[in-house]
Amino acid sequence: MPEAYDRLLSPAVFRPFAVDLAERAARLRPSRVLELAAGTGVLTSELVEALPGAEVIATDLNGSMVEFGSGVVPGASWQQADALDLQFGDNEFDLVVCQFGVMFFPDKPAAFREAGRVLRPDGRLLFNTWATIDTHGFAAPLTTGIERVFPDDPPTFMATIPHGYSDVDHVTADLEAGGLTRVSAETVTLEGRAGSAADIATGFCTGTPLRMAIESRGDLARSTAAISDELTRLLGPGPITAQMTAYVVEARGRM
Repeated sequence: MPEAYDRLLSPAVFRPFAVDLAERAARLRPSRVLELAAGTGVLTSELVEALPGAEVIATDLNGSMVEFGSGVVPGASWQQADALDLQFGDNEFDLVVCQFGVMFFPDKPAAFREAGRVLRPDGRLLFNTWATIDTHGFAAPLTTGIERVFPDDPPTFMATIPHGYSDVDHVTADLEAGGLTRVSAETVTLEGRAGSAADIATGFCTGTPLRMAIESRGDLARSTAAISDELTRLLGPGPITAQMTAYVVEARGRM
């Protein structure tokens, strides 16, 4: 999963937003940064480049992601960590940052509370979360393709998890429940570029938790090929581009 995610999805879907988030992080001029749900290091590499004088600690719950990411971005310190139970002391970081990970946290107020605990007074939490699936030019047609391949029981992972945390008022309420104050929430639309529709389909089908939903319904390879064919019919053979919309949220820790 990490290899497929990093090779097929990161450049087209995640790196444009990683560049944006790292630029925002640099404007805050932190000296010690904690990244949550770092995955394969897409944002991590941008943070290391944008913050040459800062210490960057990248964490992920998934050990295979940590192993993969540490090889890709050795300039950061990597360790396995649960965002709901961080193994760091109070007031250790100027900035906690997370790219498209908060929607996976099973208890979001608890995760925000932990982020606030490890932040220094007036430190910042900076993260992004996808807008609704209809605003994502790759994910929306991918879902259509999935529904055509599995008409009786289509996996709903894309809409309910990656794009299931798209209500900014809900996000704000969770931040407040975690003891943080929202500073800003900005809508950001960026363009993604992929070599082919098949790359996008294969990346999502084999490099994300969508994989498990597909495997529970049939053969992964055959299903991925069928979904790739459907997405190619919808978007063309490639190279392809799409507009993708997310929210960038900045919150303030305890004073």
